[in-house]
Amino acid sequence: MESEKKSSAVSDMGAWAMNVVSSVGIIMANKQLMSSSGYAFSFATTLTGFHFAVTALVGLVSNATGFSASKHVPFWELFWFSIVANMSITGMNFSLMLNSVGFYQISKLSMIPVVCVMEWILHSKQYSREVKMAVVVVVLGVGVCTVTDVKVNVKGFVCACVAVLSTSLQQITIGSLQKKYSIGSFELLSKTAPIQAASLLILGPFVDYFLSGKFVTNYKMSTGAILFILLSCSLAVFCNMSQYLCIGRFSAVSFQVLGHMKTVCVLTLGWLLFDSELTFKNIMGMFLAVLGMVIYSWAVESEKHSNNKTLPHTKNSLTEEEIRLLKEGVETGPVKDVELVLSRSEWILRKIRAYRIDF
Repeated sequence: MESEKKSSAVSDMGAWAMNVVSSVGIIMANKQLMSSSGYAFSFATTLTGFHFAVTALVGLVSNATGFSASKHVPFWELFWFSIVANMSITGMNFSLMLNSVGFYQISKLSMIPVVCVMEWILHSKQYSREVKMAVVVVVLGVGVCTVTDVKVNVKGFVCACVAVLSTSLQQITIGSLQKKYSIGSFELLSKTAPIQAASLLILGPFVDYFLSGKFVTNYKMSTGAILFILLSCSLAVFCNMSQYLCIGRFSAVSFQVLGHMKTVCVLTLGWLLFDSELTFKNIMGMFLAVLGMVIYSWAVESEKHSNNKTLPHTKNSLTEEEIRLLKEGVETGPVKDVELVLSRSEWILRKIRAYRIDF
């Protein structure tokens, strides 16, 4: 049992490490690819379409080679999820274009409480006082180190609301679909990626034209730009995979809270690699954010322990008496139809439960 817990903890840490490293890496690669001082590839939505196209290709190869198994998920659910996910991507791009950087950061921070409220509405999930306190500390910390000027306009506000609601719903839906259909994170990603890739590659160039006033077909590709696009797509596979993996293992709220570690890493690397300014306010904000993440991790663990203590103790294996009862249930006469099978199974379970209570 102890070795299983250690193995699970190592897997959890590996999933978070993959998400943080790939997310920070893709931000750095895209910064070089899209900035005017780099390769000026200002087609974010089309680039995201490339990301999902490569992810879909990896999923296809994985299924064909037997590395991953394909499970059935109704197409309408995959299609609905893809619409929500694409609304999230497009909404974020429009929000960044129409709003000030400060308001854009505030809208991203609002995802944590929005996810909490949506999980409470959709799944009746309750949160302890410690978890709520940790969320507040993280939001304050990241807000202090990222929010600067705040300017609001009606169009930008509407786009930010759409982006926040769709992103929150998308992340909750990832966990729900995995549990509902008992499907792994990579298997689910390989099913949703082709739909997202097709829709983004068709609509993406028009969205980018509206945002930048340029068509991607008019962009002059260079060897450096192609290499950075390939690097970005490769990192996106790990980023997408680890996102599904983390949400499946933990929750959408945990993904949002601990995901802000990426913000801290991006600010630090920006200071180290790109000579970005790092003020005392930034440092204090990062310290608060990390403190909030530590409190959140502690609060979630303590909540798990308290829940385990309240659960009644049950035996993990059958005793000789329980095996005898099962044999009696199976060997007492022929079973002729499904209803008899169900009623006999219920009788066996009642016998076992009654024995456990007496015991």
